[in-house]
Amino acid sequence: MDHGEATTTTGPVEASAPLGPPLVELTDVNKHFGDLHVLKDINLTVRKGEVLVVIGPSGSGKSTLCRAINRLETIDSGEIRIDGVPLPEEGKALAKLRSDVGMVFQAFNLFAHKTILENVTLGPIKVRREKTSAAKDRALALLDRVGVKNQAGKMPAQLSGGQQQRVAIARALAMKPKVMLFDEPTSALDPEMINEVLDVMVALAQEGMTMVVVTHEMGFARKAANRVVFMSDGEIVEEATPEEFFTAPRSGRAKDFLSKILTH
Repeated sequence: MDHGEATTTTGPVEASAPLGPPLVELTDVNKHFGDLHVLKDINLTVRKGEVLVVIGPSGSGKSTLCRAINRLETIDSGEIRIDGVPLPEEGKALAKLRSDVGMVFQAFNLFAHKTILENVTLGPIKVRREKTSAAKDRALALLDRVGVKNQAGKMPAQLSGGQQQRVAIARALAMKPKVMLFDEPTSALDPEMINEVLDVMVALAQEGMTMVVVTHEMGFARKAANRVVFMSDGEIVEEATPEEFFTAPRSGRAKDFLSKILTH
């Protein structure tokens, strides 16, 4: 379901500080699923502090691109670097990298048998080796930041979808990531819950978090993105500022996509 003009209640993102050095770099990245070529010679750089929004039709490779950045999907050729370091193949180095790259999925992926607070503290305690008291204090601050601190003692099933997704964002932030990846974070939510998640994401953008966001939420793309990347058939067809992309898309594929998504 596309929500072409979902708006957020947070005000427009203010002009941010100049972007920093390259943080995520993809060079000549290719990926196949059997005979299907889902990523075709992808070259992309995301700078520190940048909010990059990836849009495009279903099956264009957006989610695969997002998942490849922290090696949830392996690539066939090319290179991906995070903060100048090539993506490790496996083992402790990959676990370390994944702790630097926060990920929020369509499904909330919370541990059903643990409380909200336990969900957020688990990674910092187990992976970052933080002291339990410090991890709890930080988790409560993050839950407060995303507006669900009063739910800390509940189980995930007791929360709405929008609340669970905000917990998932707090859980990713608890690892103190260098970059946050969002793979269609609102697509599984009821329409009335979408804005509460987008508001949290807009606030993160305002605070300078580096973000790669795969989404159908055009209102968010217009408001929060530094740059929009349009993908189709496994290729990056177009890159532009939100203003340029939404008012004067250059490619026929982007014009066709926007004509469909913005009129519904």
